[in-house]
Amino acid sequence: MKLLFLGDIVGKSGRDAVVRELPILRRTLGIDFAVVNAENAAHGFGLTPAIASEVFDSGADVITTGNHVWDQRELLSYIDREPRILRPLNFPPGTPGRGAGLFNTADGRNVLVVHAMGRVFMDPLDCPFRGVEKELDACPLGHMADAVLVDFHAEATSEKMAMGHWCDGRASLVVGTHSHVPTGDAQVLPKGTAYQTDAGACADYNSVIGFDPAIPLHKFVHKTPIGRMEPASGPATVCGVYVETDNRTGLAKAITPIRTGGRLLQSLPALAHEPAE
Repeated sequence: MKLLFLGDIVGKSGRDAVVRELPILRRTLGIDFAVVNAENAAHGFGLTPAIASEVFDSGADVITTGNHVWDQRELLSYIDREPRILRPLNFPPGTPGRGAGLFNTADGRNVLVVHAMGRVFMDPLDCPFRGVEKELDACPLGHMADAVLVDFHAEATSEKMAMGHWCDGRASLVVGTHSHVPTGDAQVLPKGTAYQTDAGACADYNSVIGFDPAIPLHKFVHKTPIGRMEPASGPATVCGVYVETDNRTGLAKAITPIRTGGRLLQSLPALAHEPAE
């Protein structure tokens, strides 16, 4: 199976890039299933139903979120009606939405998507490791699920790497989000799980993690608030990972970083090409 994961969409620049590039990536890479993190898609803070529809229409099968999931109040009621949008599973019981789901590819295969949030330097939620383990045990890779993808939305690289090893051999892909900068450690772990500490953001990288530098710079230098951060509006780089799995086991055979458009050094699998006319 061919899996695609795209990192946090930041603002209109990121949205426009994903809407433009995702259909091309699906076609040229022959993607079977695509997941997009969109927690910063609504002007940098949260997600709206209208933006979610736009991302789905561009080719996302599932949308994940993170610590900004409730920044747009309209998502509180919408998320229970749209099972393809996931919030971190380790929010307290009774929180709207769900943190995992079993989804189907176009050819009828099952993909388990699990979404959790870290606790180091972040809100003190329930244990993400036990929460993820519960979902993996309930829907084992290679038996009930043909592929398993875990989006771990976390600040600390150590916590993200620990989650990768926690899931090794039980997931097709564990990928980190939230930091908005793609890391250089894409690899297949010893037991067969593809891993990257952070997928990066779909954002303008002439920025501070996707936001116009002016306000973050003022806060760092002067330590006084001057207003709400604004997403950077230049051309965005679409960042993520591409994973090929073994059809028998569901484990990863290869992982390749995705970086296309914008300012960053480009990265695509060697097989990526436009089909001949």
